[in-house]
Amino acid sequence: MVKKSKNIIIVGFFVSCIFAFVSVTSILDAKSGINNQELSKLEAYMKFTEVLRFIETEYVDEVNTTYLIEKAISGLLTNLDSHSTFLDKKSLSNMQVSMKGEFGGLGISIGMKDGALTIITPLDDTPAYRAGVKAGDIIIKIDDKNAIGMKLDEAVSIMRGKPKTPITITIVRKGERKPLEIKIIRDIIKLDSVYLKEIEENSDILYIRVSTFDAKVVQNTSKAIKSNPKKKGIILDLRNNSGGLLDQAVGLVDMFVDEGIIVYQKGHNQPKDEFLASKSNTLTKLPLIVLVNAGSASASEIVSGSLQDHKRAIILGEVTFGKGSVQQIRQISNSEAIKLTTARYYLPSDRTIQAVGVKPDIEVKFGEVLKDDEFNFSIKEKDLKGHLEEELSKIDTNSTIKIADNNSSENNSSIIKIDYIYKDAQLKSAINILKALITLKK
Repeated sequence: MVKKSKNIIIVGFFVSCIFAFVSVTSILDAKSGINNQELSKLEAYMKFTEVLRFIETEYVDEVNTTYLIEKAISGLLTNLDSHSTFLDKKSLSNMQVSMKGEFGGLGISIGMKDGALTIITPLDDTPAYRAGVKAGDIIIKIDDKNAIGMKLDEAVSIMRGKPKTPITITIVRKGERKPLEIKIIRDIIKLDSVYLKEIEENSDILYIRVSTFDAKVVQNTSKAIKSNPKKKGIILDLRNNSGGLLDQAVGLVDMFVDEGIIVYQKGHNQPKDEFLASKSNTLTKLPLIVLVNAGSASASEIVSGSLQDHKRAIILGEVTFGKGSVQQIRQISNSEAIKLTTARYYLPSDRTIQAVGVKPDIEVKFGEVLKDDEFNFSIKEKDLKGHLEEELSKIDTNSTIKIADNNSSENNSSIIKIDYIYKDAQLKSAINILKALITLKK
């Protein structure tokens, strides 16, 4: 009670000061023409403190001033955009744990899209990935809690937990007629960022998968390129990569581009901050295909968009997520911080990624590619006289196209086999195009 009284005295003093200041400035305004914008700000501050005072004195239950201020800050940031947020002690602790690269959870990257809790991507070889969670799924329920209108940090906090404990998420998926329940067992999430694989029967092609932009992406990708000097083309797979460190995205582009702007950021009160390519950092001029999809966000959009603008790579797949904003984290106490959007990223062509994404040069949906021997019906000149019925009998009317699921063991193999390639139309298209580019270069 003493603490509450003290808080009320402080707030009351603050209100009195504002009233006094407004009165003085009103007089000065008439004489010296003080800025009306400053007066509007003071009126807004006064409105806030008046509401705060009224709640403290008249609300049906006793409320703590600290609690009210925290809720006000949280609401203020949440209403700015979907990425700005107030980090209380628990949220800040969760974020610091995740930055260490190992934690107990599901293995999904989530964000707010059109006001809905949306899965940006399931991380490779994690419980969520193996359970069949997909990029673009909208979470409407977490266990027995309604996720509609739930804040991002609250959802993350609920889904994290001790390894080997179960959780059920209910999602809405495009193309499905009703919500799906997905049961997942939490596990320790270890984030490996770069995977190097061989493509069966295509020894000329270097396949590099970057799953997240941690601090070792540039180092490990550079090592992969340098250790394969005989390769004649590169496939860089950024599908379901939800982003990460900006310097790693810039460094990755710099391996393929020798001059010009890679990306720049600009904010309301910030000068234009450019990140430039350097010829000394260029590693290769090999033909390059970059794979993207709706789960490619933030740093992966910077890489794909910049390489596209420099005409250094062919971007293949689906339109990316569309997160092109910059957040800064500022500690406001020993256990609290705010994450605030302070700028937007812009690609070399001055286009923004925010809410638009990167549109591929060649759009290819994920799905299975039929092999020649799976669809071998054809009509030739010799078939037109009396043989049509015989040819029609070759069609298998019960055949269906199967979509490759997340549980394929091929994803964890060091060799991508032919059978798996035919289950991934995007990868198959990338291989075909890259083979053509290699032939042209010869």
